[in-house]
Amino acid sequence: MHVSARLLQACRITLFTRENCGLCTQARSVLSQVWDARPFAYKEVDIVDPKAKAWRDLYDFDVPVIHISKAQAPDEEPALCGRAVKLMHRFTPDEVKAKMDVVETS
Repeated sequence: MHVSARLLQACRITLFTRENCGLCTQARSVLSQVWDARPFAYKEVDIVDPKAKAWRDLYDFDVPVIHISKAQAPDEEPALCGRAVKLMHRFTPDEVKAKMDVVETS
């Protein structure tokens, strides 16, 4: 059995969200569709959590936001968010997959 390049270069998607957010529910649905076709590591950050204050300061009015990175990359840091591969608000499965392609080939 051969391990495919896709598995070696798997992505991690971090969803920045909050409770009672209709767009966040839609974003989870989109990510579920993507995962069914193309599995990825997943992390969720509730920006209302006091431990996530730096993320809330950045994304308070922008959730949902997803950051897409290589699975083995260090966890996201607010100070470096300008370099993140991301999508905000509304996005489709095809848009997520296209960003995953960018990350996997970088």
